[in-house]
Amino acid sequence: MTSKRLEAFSDGVLAIIITIMVLELKVPKDYTIDSLIKILPTFISYFVSFLYVSVYWVTHHQLFKITKEINTQTLWANLNLLFWLSIIPFTTNWIGDGNHHTDIVPVISYGVILLMCHLSFIYLRKTTIKIDSNNIQSMVHISKKAVDFVYLLTYAFGLFFVIFNVYVAMFCFFLVGILKVVELNYSSIKV
Repeated sequence: MTSKRLEAFSDGVLAIIITIMVLELKVPKDYTIDSLIKILPTFISYFVSFLYVSVYWVTHHQLFKITKEINTQTLWANLNLLFWLSIIPFTTNWIGDGNHHTDIVPVISYGVILLMCHLSFIYLRKTTIKIDSNNIQSMVHISKKAVDFVYLLTYAFGLFFVIFNVYVAMFCFFLVGILKVVELNYSSIKV
């Protein structure tokens, strides 16, 4: 199988994930500023989740733009990533629904899902490097391991700190998303 077919399938799944998330945004019943403020947690959780899905779409595209060969392990690693990404709409809706943005269990669930997406992408990247090392290894900067470690530490800090303050935890998750965008736009690290 070519990487183009895998990338097209993944693009379709990611489009569905974004569609599900946007359908969960509900229009306020009243035409007041107060009604907009009430749905602010929903919109913020949607924004952060959209940011993450976008980051994974871009990095996935960059990875498979340079990957020529794939095998069964790559297919399963890709499906693993898509599985965790497909749970993002559920946790996004849970956090954004009513007053759950300050509840510990939805925030922990959200953080764990984002962490699993990150770990799944690392695994996918490793499977592609393993079978197509000539094309990919040269594209992956040595410091990528350090960057991944910083992301993992930030997730861990957020998941630990959620017990004390959910806003600090959510800030940690948002920070990783922003750092990933910065990395994609201004770094020599391509995957």
